[in-house]
Amino acid sequence: MRENCLVAEVPPEVFSPSRLSAVARSGLLDTGPEEPFDRLARLAATLLSAASAFVTIVDERRSFWKSCIGVAARNGARETRVEESFCQYVIGTGEPLVVGDAKVDPLTRDNPSVTSMGVAAWAGYPVRGPDGEVLGTFCVVDTVSREWSTRDLEVLETLAHAASGEVSLRIAVGEARAASKRAEEHAERAEALAQTLQESLLPATLPQIPQVELAARYRPGGRGVEVLGDFYDVFPVPDGWGVVIGDVCGKGAQAARTTALARSTVRAIAHSGGGPAAVLAALNDVLLDWFAGKVSFVTATYATVRVSARGLVVTLARGGHPPALVRRSDGSVSEFGLPGMLLGCRPEVATPEQQIILSPGWSLVLYTDGVTEARLAGGELYGEERLRALISELPPEASAECIATAVEEASLTFAGGLASDDTAIMVLRTL
Repeated sequence: MRENCLVAEVPPEVFSPSRLSAVARSGLLDTGPEEPFDRLARLAATLLSAASAFVTIVDERRSFWKSCIGVAARNGARETRVEESFCQYVIGTGEPLVVGDAKVDPLTRDNPSVTSMGVAAWAGYPVRGPDGEVLGTFCVVDTVSREWSTRDLEVLETLAHAASGEVSLRIAVGEARAASKRAEEHAERAEALAQTLQESLLPATLPQIPQVELAARYRPGGRGVEVLGDFYDVFPVPDGWGVVIGDVCGKGAQAARTTALARSTVRAIAHSGGGPAAVLAALNDVLLDWFAGKVSFVTATYATVRVSARGLVVTLARGGHPPALVRRSDGSVSEFGLPGMLLGCRPEVATPEQQIILSPGWSLVLYTDGVTEARLAGGELYGEERLRALISELPPEASAECIATAVEEASLTFAGGLASDDTAIMVLRTL
């Protein structure tokens, strides 16, 4: 009788046919632990100092623990009944749930997990499929009541987005593979899926930064049917903004996973207010664990940007990435950023910081090596010298959009209209 009562209390959204169909399409139910999910959960537990962290997928009967860090399986099964799970409440509203004291919160105090699993504090965000359906949650649990800070929730939200991206990646890659087997007429669909996946790894829009023009360009290499590893992002950090651009070695699904991990790690670490060198060092640690001895690497430039009375204060560190370029109002161009080591190769990396103040009318240009390594048919590279000359020759009033467009078009034209590698470009111009 009690069990039937509990089932009746489960939000009806849990039993939505469209949601359950999306859960089935994910192919994650009753599958074993996997590092892409475990690493995200482990990162959440570490950064939030939580007792445990979960990635769950929820059907009509149970909350399946795709990842469970800090807690053992229950009787050999990595799951709990849906009526015992706090995940049901997230699915019911489609919104995050933050509980500081589960024993007194009216929503959770009667939930069996409070006594059976010792849940005292809980915070979780929806894990969504590519169509927006809530498949489960990304959550952290503590065995003592606590107040979840704004920073805790920002980190959790960022990692939940990464987990959702991993789920969407599974579905997109599966559909792309199925499409490729159905012959050449489905090639356009595979390309569209790859493009959609690549776009999910980039910010949908760029934020508005006071007194700054911001522009970005991304162009996939080749025919666009393989997801490569260039990425960029701009996001708020304590006392300013964080700006990152990077390049992942390789292509395809593994490169996409690494890209998602790198971007979410930078965001999560940067929310703590660390400087560029510290952020890249933390990213290096995560990548070493992620690559697990495989020969691979990531290059990245991370900068913090702060508006001051003197101009735009930029502090930048490079991890094996091409140097940034600074264009002054008189058209002169110089390199900016001290050389740093590739990320993901060695336990210790040197990524020294450098700082500059950009006066009004100055621009900072960040790019991946798809620009400078654009090739003529004979193999000649576009190179940094041509790039500096191009930027220097632009009109003094050239906007951030103008500079980004000029760099993209010049490198593409040099390569005969077909780039063999991804190209990412970011331009910040002070007003």
